[in-house]
Amino acid sequence: MTYCVAMRLDSGMIFVSDSRTNAGVDHISSFRKLHVFKNDGERILVLQSAGNLATTQSVLSLLRRDSGEVEGERRGLLALPTLYDVALRIGETLRDVIKRDGEEFSGTLLLGGQIRGEEPRLFQIYPQGNFIEASVDTPYFQIGESKYGKPIIDRVLRYDTPLEQAMQCALISMDSTLASNISVGLPLDVMIYPADSFSDAAQYHITESHPYFSQIRQLWSRGLHSVFAQLPPLEL
Repeated sequence: MTYCVAMRLDSGMIFVSDSRTNAGVDHISSFRKLHVFKNDGERILVLQSAGNLATTQSVLSLLRRDSGEVEGERRGLLALPTLYDVALRIGETLRDVIKRDGEEFSGTLLLGGQIRGEEPRLFQIYPQGNFIEASVDTPYFQIGESKYGKPIIDRVLRYDTPLEQAMQCALISMDSTLASNISVGLPLDVMIYPADSFSDAAQYHITESHPYFSQIRQLWSRGLHSVFAQLPPLEL
């Protein structure tokens, strides 16, 4: 299993993904689930993946094979004019891979980023190849094991939430999931994208020993216990 969350906000975008793909007594494995395609200064595309690993790796391999430059001409995801067109291409590729390998080998993707001339955009792409787009009223998407981390986001996040606070919210959402489900695990891949920056410089790899993540996990846990202890006594 996995857990990925992406947020499309007024000031930019937030991406957080775990890296666990299998969990059991004898076997735990990790693979990166946050992937970046870019042309410096012109576009930045971020893909997050959940579902069957063979399916999502195949999709990413095909997208990378068909993207890039040949004799100075851009191809694939790096040549498409809008994020909507990019979502269409990714959806078609995902649908084709699932059709080739069998319906039981499914996957879901989040696509976020910006192409010059557009505002940042965020899409959730389903196994059937169709997709939906985030909006002011629905500024985030989750894929994978989403139920444990959803309540904190719903209580805190708004479209005008600053990026720093949105990242704190995303990390607490991930911590709640880590605490409740062994199939989601560290390390985390994290990216903060300020609108119109066209940069992926703010990427971070968070392990168990990361000082900031450890600090906010401890503070959040202590805060929950403190608030719970202050609740009025039950009177029925």
